[in-house]
Amino acid sequence: MDICISPARLAGEIEAVESKSDAHRLLICAALSQSPTEICIRNISKDIKATMNCLTALGCVLKNPESGKLAVRPLWQNLVENPWLDCGESGSTLRFLLPVAAALCKSFTISGGGRLPARPLSPIIEAMKLNGCTFDSETLPIKVTGKLHAGRFLLPGNVSSQFISGLLFALPLLEGTSEIILTSPLESAGYVDMTLNTLHQFGISVIREKDRFMIAGAQKYSSLGKVSVEGDWSNAAFWLAAGTMNGKIACGGLDIETLQSDRGIVDILKQMGAEAVLENGTVSVESSPLSAITLDASGIPDLVPVLAAVMSVANGTSVIQNISRVRLKESDRLHAMAENLNAIGADIKELEDSLVITGKPKLRGGITDGYNDHRIVMAMAAVSVACENEVLIKGAEAIEKSYPDFFKDFKKLGGLAHVI
Repeated sequence: MDICISPARLAGEIEAVESKSDAHRLLICAALSQSPTEICIRNISKDIKATMNCLTALGCVLKNPESGKLAVRPLWQNLVENPWLDCGESGSTLRFLLPVAAALCKSFTISGGGRLPARPLSPIIEAMKLNGCTFDSETLPIKVTGKLHAGRFLLPGNVSSQFISGLLFALPLLEGTSEIILTSPLESAGYVDMTLNTLHQFGISVIREKDRFMIAGAQKYSSLGKVSVEGDWSNAAFWLAAGTMNGKIACGGLDIETLQSDRGIVDILKQMGAEAVLENGTVSVESSPLSAITLDASGIPDLVPVLAAVMSVANGTSVIQNISRVRLKESDRLHAMAENLNAIGADIKELEDSLVITGKPKLRGGITDGYNDHRIVMAMAAVSVACENEVLIKGAEAIEKSYPDFFKDFKKLGGLAHVI
């Protein structure tokens, strides 16, 4: 699907969709609980469907997903032997459920599509090999045999926090005490904090000492009964950015006290000169002159595409640094944003682990590529408000991964977009 967007100022009120990060965590903990859980969630994206499908393959029963109140019956009564888990293109699903399945099953196969087979798994595989598991391959599809044993797990902290989260879900299910030791500083620490918070809500105890996690075995997950998924700061960032560049937007349904690292979008936009007001779970922004900044984005990799878009129209030269890991996402996001923004008239230099962006008052517009990456598509849609001419986005269907109704909401705010 190709989308053509005509430049237009966006204005109005929008409700944030539910957090994909929070939904993954709630679903997994609910599936591992001792009694059913009801999860309130309206926005079921492809990545969330991938986690739901894998949990179903393990024996979990999920009912009424279309109702907005998803009923989760835990997997214990129907635990499947030798299941096949298809993770789609969801990296979170793969990295979270690989160790969880190994804690539950003597053997299973795990697979995925898109760029997922190319995304790194060796750190978690090596750690699991030392604790009871055998792998027939290190690239998807992978057949895993041998249940995971309690023990010592060494992991680098600078590859993916999702490896740590996956073990944190799995290790409480084992018989003995385990420990996770980080061999390098932890990046994207906020995502691990989210996992620890969700585990705590479901009755799981983890002791953290700097770069070490101690997890007692034989713990039981306790259902919350009924729980709502948080609003998503990562996707709200696209509306806040668009409003800052050319609009007046109020985005509601956001928890100011959240552990989501991407809540940092508000402070970053303020640093650049934006006017942003936070009140009663709503963030309101209005277009204003923006100035360049230098930013270490190692802890907020998902914000890199939208920040690059905003910086392309900020006065001066901005630098987003320490972001080499975003090359390993659904696309090489450094390259994708540099290519796309330059194609519509921006001035961006792509370095190994940074982007150097010299802002312009307006961008020209032109033809861009979605790179099969939801965040690239949404970033290019957001920056279209600062263009003089139309922006064509090829492969815009990538939004299905996290925000299926993105263009519906874009039009609700006054955006002019139509399918070619």
